[in-house]
Amino acid sequence: MLPTDPDYLYDVAIVGFGPTGALLANLLGRAGRSVLVLERDAEVHPLPRAVHFDGEAMRIFQSAGLAEAVLGVSRPSSKGMRFINAEGETLMERRGLEGVGPQGWANNWYFHQPRLDSALREGVAGLPNVTVALDHEVVRVDENADYVRLSAGAPLRTRGVTHQARYVVGCDGARSLIRRHMGVENDDLGLHQPWLVLDLLVDPASPRAQALPDHTMQLCDPARPMTMVHVGGRRRRWEIMLMPSDDPLVAIRPEKFWPLLSRWIASEDAVVERAAIYTFHSTIARQWRRRRLLLAGDACHQTPPFLGQGMCAGLRDAANLAWKLDAVLRRVAPDSLLDTYGSERIAHVRAFIELAVYLGGVIQATDKRGAAARDRHFREQGAEIFDFPQPQLGPGAHQDAPPPVGVIFPQPRLPDGRLLDEAIGWRFAVIGTARTLGGVTAQTRRHWHERDIMVIDEGGPVIEAWLAAHDCGALILRPDRYVFGTARTAADLDALTNALP
Repeated sequence: MLPTDPDYLYDVAIVGFGPTGALLANLLGRAGRSVLVLERDAEVHPLPRAVHFDGEAMRIFQSAGLAEAVLGVSRPSSKGMRFINAEGETLMERRGLEGVGPQGWANNWYFHQPRLDSALREGVAGLPNVTVALDHEVVRVDENADYVRLSAGAPLRTRGVTHQARYVVGCDGARSLIRRHMGVENDDLGLHQPWLVLDLLVDPASPRAQALPDHTMQLCDPARPMTMVHVGGRRRRWEIMLMPSDDPLVAIRPEKFWPLLSRWIASEDAVVERAAIYTFHSTIARQWRRRRLLLAGDACHQTPPFLGQGMCAGLRDAANLAWKLDAVLRRVAPDSLLDTYGSERIAHVRAFIELAVYLGGVIQATDKRGAAARDRHFREQGAEIFDFPQPQLGPGAHQDAPPPVGVIFPQPRLPDGRLLDEAIGWRFAVIGTARTLGGVTAQTRRHWHERDIMVIDEGGPVIEAWLAAHDCGALILRPDRYVFGTARTAADLDALTNALP
């Protein structure tokens, strides 16, 4: 139920209830913040969109208390991704990983987005301080010095309603109203290409369906670039690049696209769940915050799908922003901490988008001579092995130092059997050798106690190896699991503690 008092002031209003908005609502709600979510649709979008997330994303779900729910609607995969040319030669490969990766979970997961959206919303439903208003489209934004007023309406209502919040986060997609109100322009990274996206439910008894590969395949054929993904169970996705001569209205017709799939599957082997044209974009908003308005997810960046990182980027936004909003709202950090959200995340997401654009250049080569030269290059040097990057955050709420500062920290199991994040909870942590931690001043220890900072002096072999590899005796870890800073000595750790936001 929405509060009936029109002057009720929420801590945060989130516009948009997709994965980014729902995760942010879970994180802020669990932190005790009063949250309003406004979503223009009345129900979960019924068709699949995103299909992949990585080990870091699963770790973020874990931090929001959603790991068990997400496990129920997704599947891990160790099969990797291959870029092959028209002759079947492997040009590039992202190799799979058996078992648990450095984030404490499998490195790759596939899912059906309507089920994931429902799982995230069920998490929100268990938080009494989070109010969700479906079928409420924001139509007007009015800013004041101390809060933002949102006017929202629904198709069947003659009168709209207004809500107030100290901060508003636009998680409202590529056509974001909040971004338009902010007047923010995008940086264009150069890729804009229409593709046909086909989601199929295959017949498990079909011999052709049984012969389909489990790994993700990027077919770098200049005559017709394609992508093939095993989402899970009966679900398969094909993405087919549109050529200049293609009519998008014709391309979505079954009689047009089934012949393109005849190499692998026929119409009698599967049911079409969706056929739609999407234009793959590569853009980053130049500004992610203006006073009390912020952006997250597709509202501030779009990435081509060749790396499977589009949704992951939005989840990282939520993890970065949530702890900062919570700290500011609790008045343990200044409002200026929120300025570090964009400065950190823009640099980070750019690394993923640039790699996806590069991969797009490999698969989308349609000039035969250019494709032949590409194939010779990879044939001579051998298949290129790549992986998800682990870039450093841009300047912000961390020590001004090279990596590993500003980079995601691994999540091993501790000697007591718990995963690292289970022991820490959603807070800062100091991790180091007993010698380094034991040498700090009493003032530093008081600071840790007053800030409720977790202290771990027996991290086990993975953490001991990490400390040795980076020639440090301790580190401070942020709530989003990125390294705030490292210290070689106890005196360094005293100084690093004093630099906490």
